[in-house]
Amino acid sequence: MAEDTALTATASEVQAAIQTLRPYLQSHGGDLELVGFDETNGIARVRLQGMCGGCPHASETLRYYVEREIMRTVPVVKSVIAA
Repeated sequence: MAEDTALTATASEVQAAIQTLRPYLQSHGGDLELVGFDETNGIARVRLQGMCGGCPHASETLRYYVEREIMRTVPVVKSVIAA
């Protein structure tokens, strides 16, 4: 069943999505690391690093850029939270 396959995601799929976001963050002096992925709940835990980690806009970057793009790329991800 194609739907059953679509409902599973692995940490490696989330990591691949993160890899596509890294160049943008690196161009601003930051980076992004996957800390963990809970497949049961669809929650990815990530860590913003470098300039992005200490930026006053880090929570907006996480919510409006990182979370949106990861959820778009890996639809079973329901939330992305800071680790």
